[in-house]
Amino acid sequence: MTTNGDNAYAVLQQALGKPEGEGEWFLVDQKRINDFAEVTEDRQFIHVDPEQCAQLSPWGVPIAHGFLTLSLLTHLLASVPQDPKSLKGVVMGVNYGFEKVRFVNPVKVDSKVRASSTVSAVEQKDPNTLQVTRTVTVEIEGEAKPALVAEWVARQIYS
Repeated sequence: MTTNGDNAYAVLQQALGKPEGEGEWFLVDQKRINDFAEVTEDRQFIHVDPEQCAQLSPWGVPIAHGFLTLSLLTHLLASVPQDPKSLKGVVMGVNYGFEKVRFVNPVKVDSKVRASSTVSAVEQKDPNTLQVTRTVTVEIEGEAKPALVAEWVARQIYS
């Protein structure tokens, strides 16, 4: 009997290497940066002190932590269009890790970012578990270079 996992595997195999699209823009403001600094105890001036940034930073303004940008992937990817047939019967998704992450360009305070993704690999672990690798790019509005590029591995569990 064909499972939801089997069906999703076939859909994702057909999607390999094809862009899934772009998500919605998301504002990274100073409050979010400050809140992240508090949670992670990374209060380096380049993130939290606009006056010192104006004097000493090559960007002249605070920048988001690279790990803040990375931590936004779940939210940013939620608005990237996906084929509904690949999601039929999904019970949960589990973060499995990253093959590669590169912080290409800093996200300056009050910038907007969005994600785009491409399915780069899919492996069926059992009839209802897929391991899906996506190449995710986080773009910064108005910037030529992206904020980050990551090879994100997730497990999708189907009913």
